[in-house]
Amino acid sequence: MSPTVAPEATAAALVRRPQLWLVPTILTGVLALLLSLLYMGGIVNPDAQLRNLPIALVNEDTAKPPPGQRQNLGAQITASIAADPAGGKAQWRELSLAQARDQLDSGKVYGALVVPAGFTEAVTALPTAAATRLPTLTVLTNPGKGSLGSSLAGQITTQAAHRASRAVGEQLTAAAGASAAPATRLLLADPVDVVTQVGHPIGTRSGLGLTAFYYTLLLVLAGFMGGNVISNGVDTALGYADNEIGPWHTRRPTVPIDRTQTLLLKMLMTAGITLVSTTLVMVACVGILGMDASHLPLLWVYSYCAALAVGLGVQAINAAFGGIGQLVSMFVFIVLGLPSSGATVPLQAVPDFYRFLSHFEPMRQLSDGVRAILYFDARGDAGLTRSWIMIALGTVLALLFGFAMTTYYDRKGLKRLTPQPPPPQPVQD
Repeated sequence: MSPTVAPEATAAALVRRPQLWLVPTILTGVLALLLSLLYMGGIVNPDAQLRNLPIALVNEDTAKPPPGQRQNLGAQITASIAADPAGGKAQWRELSLAQARDQLDSGKVYGALVVPAGFTEAVTALPTAAATRLPTLTVLTNPGKGSLGSSLAGQITTQAAHRASRAVGEQLTAAAGASAAPATRLLLADPVDVVTQVGHPIGTRSGLGLTAFYYTLLLVLAGFMGGNVISNGVDTALGYADNEIGPWHTRRPTVPIDRTQTLLLKMLMTAGITLVSTTLVMVACVGILGMDASHLPLLWVYSYCAALAVGLGVQAINAAFGGIGQLVSMFVFIVLGLPSSGATVPLQAVPDFYRFLSHFEPMRQLSDGVRAILYFDARGDAGLTRSWIMIALGTVLALLFGFAMTTYYDRKGLKRLTPQPPPPQPVQD
């Protein structure tokens, strides 16, 4: 007798099975919906979501008050602006010029509005023959905080300056009286020149303040993709996964090893291979493309530690969740991380959900450190100190979580080794 051979299935027959469609359709639809809501929800209307954007407010005007007034015009303007936070969009910080410069240089404020010295004298001289120049208000931008954040701050400060100019103009017009010439009345209606300057300059090859975000994204992707490649490669080499390349399929002999030792192997390989990947990221960005960067040794060490923390997290999640681990780690490090990073859209301009995520999502923690190194002279108070702390905390959590889960699985006797059915034996006639 010869063995009975079952006929091979065909796509035309299988495609009519509803159960074959069910799980892929549901998962794909849910993922598409979640990705759309999470990504677009963070950036679709930043102006409407904007709350408490920190902006410095500086009064350098030390002149005596005009006749009949208690404060000079600089004090009046800053008091009026500070009392009106632009509908809750601005968090005005009344600082000295030196303090404002320091907070611009450390990334603590997105911009500044400065009333310069001599402002009162310049305004009161306008209706007289002694006027030699227009009074000015200076808007300082901070491109190191990103093009969108700096732009939002610039809009708020410029609008506040023009409102102040019109308020001053009303006072001057009333004082000039109806006898003033039409040209004089036109000049006095909006008498202040608003000048915009860069408060904290960054390099011309800094992508308008976006290189910090993209460099951080590269580090996260290096850790994420590297961790998954290493995980799959180890499983294939140890015989726990099939290896398919085009039409070729191989299955290595299974190596007896428990989950904990497998995870240890993957983490050790991650620590070694991440040295190569982060070095190549830095060589490509700085060496080949010419990205503006200083503190290069520190940037390399930070890049390695950041990518390694992500890679170890990926290995821990894969060890805990198995086949869906890559999907879980994608949500943890990429899907939820991008809109809550604050690197492109300020956290003050995203919904509360993303602000909550930003307290612990890895990409925000890493981008603050990269931004501090690239744009703010590697100052600890620019976010670098907090980033180092969060990298250390994330690494410890990855180690504890990963090895706790594999130890639990091993103690429960949940072996990865799956017995394979013996190959069919020919039946003799």
